[in-house]
Amino acid sequence: MKYTCPMHPEIILDQPGSCPKCGMFLELKDAAGSPEDLEYRQMSRRFWASLILSVPIILLAIPELIPGNPLEKIVSMRVINWIEFAFATPVVLWGGGWFFERGVLSVARRSLNMFTLIALGVGAAYGYSVIALVFPSVFPSAFQSHGGEVPVYFEAAAAITVLVILGQLLELRARRQTSDAIKALLNLAPKTARVIRDNNNEEDIPLEQVAVGDRLRVRPGESIPTDGVVLEGSSSVDESMVTGEPIPVEKVAGSKVVGGTVSGTGSFIMRAERVGADTLLSKIVHMVSEAQRSRAPIQRLVDSVSAYFVPAVILAAISTSVIWGFFGPEPRMAYAIVNAVAVLIIACPCALGLATPMSIMVGVGRGATMGILIKNAEALETFRKVDTLIFDKTGTLTEGKPRLVSILPEAGVSEEEFLHLAASLERGSEHPLAQAIVKGAESKNVRFVETKAFKSVTGKGVAGTVDGKNIVLGNQEWIEELGISSARLIPKADELRKDGQTVMFLADKGRLLGILGVSDSIKASTPEAIRMLHNEGLRLIMVTGDNQVTADAVARKLGIDEVRAGILPEKKGEIIRELQAKGHLVAMAGDGVNDAPALAQANVGIAMGSGTDVAIESAGVTLVKGDLRGIAKARKLSRATMRNIRENLFFAFVYNILGVPVSAGILYPFFGILLSPVIASTAMSFSSVSVIVNALRLRRVSL
Repeated sequence: MKYTCPMHPEIILDQPGSCPKCGMFLELKDAAGSPEDLEYRQMSRRFWASLILSVPIILLAIPELIPGNPLEKIVSMRVINWIEFAFATPVVLWGGGWFFERGVLSVARRSLNMFTLIALGVGAAYGYSVIALVFPSVFPSAFQSHGGEVPVYFEAAAAITVLVILGQLLELRARRQTSDAIKALLNLAPKTARVIRDNNNEEDIPLEQVAVGDRLRVRPGESIPTDGVVLEGSSSVDESMVTGEPIPVEKVAGSKVVGGTVSGTGSFIMRAERVGADTLLSKIVHMVSEAQRSRAPIQRLVDSVSAYFVPAVILAAISTSVIWGFFGPEPRMAYAIVNAVAVLIIACPCALGLATPMSIMVGVGRGATMGILIKNAEALETFRKVDTLIFDKTGTLTEGKPRLVSILPEAGVSEEEFLHLAASLERGSEHPLAQAIVKGAESKNVRFVETKAFKSVTGKGVAGTVDGKNIVLGNQEWIEELGISSARLIPKADELRKDGQTVMFLADKGRLLGILGVSDSIKASTPEAIRMLHNEGLRLIMVTGDNQVTADAVARKLGIDEVRAGILPEKKGEIIRELQAKGHLVAMAGDGVNDAPALAQANVGIAMGSGTDVAIESAGVTLVKGDLRGIAKARKLSRATMRNIRENLFFAFVYNILGVPVSAGILYPFFGILLSPVIASTAMSFSSVSVIVNALRLRRVSL
């Protein structure tokens, strides 16, 4: 098992403990960021034991809290101080021993952090009090109160320790809530699956034992155990947990199903195709977990400030003690120590360090519940600045399930022979347009033969030998490149294109045999998505390998700003670089293997979840549903997360900018106000919790 730090994700250790840089508790790297139960229980025990021991110290130190306090009449102040020492020692040395250890390590590692300041502050208050109690004669008169006693601050040391422990306890608890989305995803997969053996006997087996190819039965109301395809039966499946869409999806024989989604009232038999770490659910959990640990570019600002912050606070504490020691009221040195301790405690930079990672963790988790997978924090931060969106037509704007709708053979060529040649050739291609032709031929019971010398030219078409004939099938540009005249069929082709059809030309030995028209229905959600993206202020560019007339027809219907047609896959990256050179921040949405280079070139690559693993790996954002509306939602999430980070940083910076001078006593000459170390500790502890609570608001952001 690996452990990492929420503030410094580059720190990865093989065992639990504290971060060598900031001293924070490490978290399990691949378990949704939950702190270990052992750490939480230990911290809880320290808190309650320290709190019980601290109550008597507070009551003794502030006798006004006990009406008619008889203790002052029975024992001397020196005896009371010894009683406070007895109670405070286990609180400070046992309850707070862990932050002293981290404070010492921070100095040894030359990586000063919040525990450096806490250890210095509590250590100074406790150490001073012990010396004042045991060796009061070593202190000059400047340390003595009006009664001649040397004041002790055991109550401050104990109270600060209790409040620091409380702050850590609340932080551990709050950090658990930042990964609720992943915890929910982890719990989606069932623990067992019902497998159907070759002899048709059925048995329940642990999910880990399911293998690729196993036949599994899914009954009504059950979670689907793994990714696969439906073989028999049908059901409506609730996929909201991975897509964010509340409407169940009807699944029939041949439909793909996702592990962790829930079957409705129907029952079906499926074949397992992806198991274990290869399932979509496992990949989502891994991707989100990694994204939550990544660092946003804005974190560099925080790192730069933090590098100088702790030394500056220590210098401020020393300056405070010197100024009060020379110019403060009597007992000057007592005031000097108390105010220096207050400066050290209140300036603890934990809120500053938590401001960015907590927002990233919650924001990425929120996206996961809506079917928006963020690969890293940089993509999340950059997305809000994007001004141009490029997308392909097929599979992005359209369903990606084209149908053969027009068959126009030349005179002297029968429709059956025409389809026989085209479909036999296209059987060797995996392109969606090829599959549309093959399925169209199958529906007409056209016979197929084996194609020899098959060749596919990306973005142009295919060629091969069918029945001894040299057949080519491709777009108009390629046909003309091969020296085949298409002029006679261009008017018919343009009519099909104006209807939004993709036209392909079939030829044999330089003779044109006819044209085919394939139509890919526009997704029902696309018009709304285009409106949402325009409302986001994005310039929309459709880049497609299709003909200009077809592309223009689709663009007019949807209101797309710009069309680049007849573009080969390798040219998409050039278009992105061209726009970037003009100062645009470009996002690219795609779903195929040939989109991967363009997705990597874009400032933010967006993979449609229905696409290939290569495209998803190259992208910064993945839309599980493959719905363009997810891009608008991702933009809103990006803006909300960055706004939340700025709120957290503003709070953390302002808190320290105001807190340090107030705790140093800047208000004392004017208003007689001093900030005690106990109040400073309370403010410090709850500042961290406030940052986390603010980050948790992202769980309810409307997308």
